[in-house]
Amino acid sequence: MGYHSMRHMRTEDVRSERRILKNRIRRQREMKKNFLILIMTVCLIVTGSLSLSGFRANAKDDAAETSYKYYKSVFVGNNDTLWSLAKEYMDETHYDSIADYIGEVRSINGLPDDTIRYGTYLIVPYYDSEYREM
Repeated sequence: MGYHSMRHMRTEDVRSERRILKNRIRRQREMKKNFLILIMTVCLIVTGSLSLSGFRANAKDDAAETSYKYYKSVFVGNNDTLWSLAKEYMDETHYDSIADYIGEVRSINGLPDDTIRYGTYLIVPYYDSEYREM
């Protein structure tokens, strides 16, 4: 090989090295960019989750603040049952079922079963949106 062909190989090698270096730098920039996008996405998801859970907590607090639990003594009439009293006094937003409400009435009054007697009084819980000082 002559002088010109060796010089030509070296120029190609230099160009190749520059191209490899430029590609490496370009890949590093892309990796940094993708990493930053990932970090920003995670931050947005976390921020959104915290905001949403805070909003839900405030909504629950607002709902809880708008109603107050009270207890009332009721006279057991001739045709009254725990079921009929539950239908009259139970608030569906605070109890999952009539059975839950009846269970609370039984617990409050110390009833061993669902039997109630005419002429007696029972304490029943109820909810109202107005605050009353006792």
